[in-house]
Amino acid sequence: MSETRAGGNRPLFVATILTGSFLLFLVQPMVARMALPRLGGAPAVWNSAMLVYQALLLAGYFYAHRLGKMALARQARIHVVLLALGALTLPVALADLPAPSPGTEVLWVPALLALTIGPVFFLVSAQAPLMQRWYATDPKAGEPWALYAASNLGSFGGLIAYPLLAEPLLSVHLQSIGWTVGYGLLVVLVLLCARARRAMADTIAAVEAVTSPPVPARRIVLWLLLAAVPSGLMLSTTTHLTTDLVAMPLLWVIPLGIYLLSFVTAFSDNRRPARVLSALTWPVILVAGGFAMVSQGSVGLIPAIASIALLYFVCVSLHGRMYDLRPASDRLTLFYLVMSAGGALGGMFTALVAPVVFDWAWEHPILVFAAAALLPLDAMPDWRRLKGLEPAMARLAMLTILVFAGFLLWLLYSVTLESDFGWKRWGLSAAIALCGLALVQMRGPVLLVLVATMIVQGGFQTLADTRDGVRHRSYFGIYTVRTYEDRKVRTLAHGTTLHGEQLLDGPRRRQPLTYYGPGSGAGIAFANAPVLFGDAARIGVVGLGTGSLACYKQPAMSLTYYEIDPTVLAYSRNGTFSFISECAPDARMVIGDARLELAKAPKASFDLLAIDAFSSDSIPLHLVTREAFRVYMDALSPRGVLLVHISNRFIELEPVIAAGARAEGLHALIRDDNPAQDTELAPSSWVLLSRDAAQLKALAGRVPATPLRPLAAPATRVWTDDHASILPHVKWSNLTGYAQ
Repeated sequence: MSETRAGGNRPLFVATILTGSFLLFLVQPMVARMALPRLGGAPAVWNSAMLVYQALLLAGYFYAHRLGKMALARQARIHVVLLALGALTLPVALADLPAPSPGTEVLWVPALLALTIGPVFFLVSAQAPLMQRWYATDPKAGEPWALYAASNLGSFGGLIAYPLLAEPLLSVHLQSIGWTVGYGLLVVLVLLCARARRAMADTIAAVEAVTSPPVPARRIVLWLLLAAVPSGLMLSTTTHLTTDLVAMPLLWVIPLGIYLLSFVTAFSDNRRPARVLSALTWPVILVAGGFAMVSQGSVGLIPAIASIALLYFVCVSLHGRMYDLRPASDRLTLFYLVMSAGGALGGMFTALVAPVVFDWAWEHPILVFAAAALLPLDAMPDWRRLKGLEPAMARLAMLTILVFAGFLLWLLYSVTLESDFGWKRWGLSAAIALCGLALVQMRGPVLLVLVATMIVQGGFQTLADTRDGVRHRSYFGIYTVRTYEDRKVRTLAHGTTLHGEQLLDGPRRRQPLTYYGPGSGAGIAFANAPVLFGDAARIGVVGLGTGSLACYKQPAMSLTYYEIDPTVLAYSRNGTFSFISECAPDARMVIGDARLELAKAPKASFDLLAIDAFSSDSIPLHLVTREAFRVYMDALSPRGVLLVHISNRFIELEPVIAAGARAEGLHALIRDDNPAQDTELAPSSWVLLSRDAAQLKALAGRVPATPLRPLAAPATRVWTDDHASILPHVKWSNLTGYAQ
């Protein structure tokens, strides 16, 4: 075989690796989208999905590692046969598992995803290390490591292709068919790669006989840590952003995309960009990492952008250090196996351990600290070695820098008490970072400066909240209960979004507040339920919150709440909020996914049904699809009224609801309530729907001041379980000019 042909198969191997990685990260959001009607949209669901994918990736890399010990011809036969068997599980379809019991979601979600996509994901995940191993068997092919950068470029392409192309343009069914076609293309490419190396049996045998020295255990442990921290930080950044900064739609795409792109730079043959970024990681982590304990929300997108930038620089730096510690190419699969194990370890810590152990996203500052402890010290120059500088003077200078940094931290703490993220706060953060940079060559002092900055920037309040027990964490999110004695009010927040309030003094405790006041759509409908349906009106509410709506209940009415999270129900049962105990102690509580539970209810069970189950500003798509509305209407009496709470900072839901109403032949009006700002009431938008136009007309006649209005023009496409995309409905101006 000619030299050109022997070493000229790089495009084929790159194409195979790109295709496999593209499919791998296209199927991840695709399966999550398939499962959405059963899982909802909580950030923990995505973290659980990522944990499953990392575990399957680890299994695939272990398979590639073991397979790589065999002769290449045997490797090819086994792999192609298994790929063919894997094709029998296609097209991808959601596994049929019974609904989870409350509290078991953390195990049920991974099981559902693993059974749905496990076999083919396992096989496709082996492509990157296995194809690199095959590629490296040609002595004229050169080093294989850059192919891993190509692998992650393909992964990034698949990741962004889903929300930008696949989801808006294709139904879930067509997405699955398209992925199956791509899988077939991958099998063909693998066959071509095997054929390209088949004629080189003698050369390959000689190459495979070369064995480099064993890798020291210390280095393997370091690989493991260098892989675990970026993986965990990627997931903790998603949780931190959605919980404490801003709950934007599709936000999970950004940290994962950043994580993947970091490999492109870190594993590049050209080492200069990775080294430059590694040096810049120190100032970035000292500034942006200083906000890792902020838990009070923020003004603007700058803190969110800083958090994302921190993730990118840390990933490039740690992955770059891991690349610099890579073994000889004959131990390639071991390297990738350990790297995958580290990724799974980081994912387990963030997705499984943290929600059980911590009351807040403490995993985020822990991982930021761990990243700083692993950053390469040689990325920054050592000023202590300047010619003529005595060691005693160097020590005195470092002590002076530490003292000055302490003074700046005191100033910064004063500023954080007075204002939010203004120029003074950023300026002092930068000055402290400069002090930290001067201490980089002594890792202990610079880590001390980083932790002190975290505590000053927001850690005092966050630690105090943990001490006082104001937060509770469940699989579905982080809840914060605060009592303001000056206003005599208690609030419930989920992430950055207020979910309800209750006044604490006297009879005013029974007044519904925030989005549920007497002028809100829900308040109007609930208060007039006896007029529309008689004294024995049957009312259902999806989403408990603080239980505010319970205080519209009249003695003869029946009230049923559907709540997915037992943690929320506990707030009403333990007296934290007393709306239920004081106004509707006989209310029926159903724990579980509301759509599934309502589907079990007898037809025409309710006269009035309110859907108020959005967690933070995320959208549970499965509760606003056409199939969901059919469940709701089946549960309603013929003249019943459905209410949907659509207040949202980032998604324009009105056209979506209008399209669903038109498709189902429902009459609809909307109530926009804008109460005075000096009250405990909040602006809200509620859509009222019914088969009976007379019911809505009757309600419209009883609305104070501002009348109900018709809905805006419907969306061109009705959201269904098979096809829904939020991109056309994102309020982009609110994203770019966001203010808490």
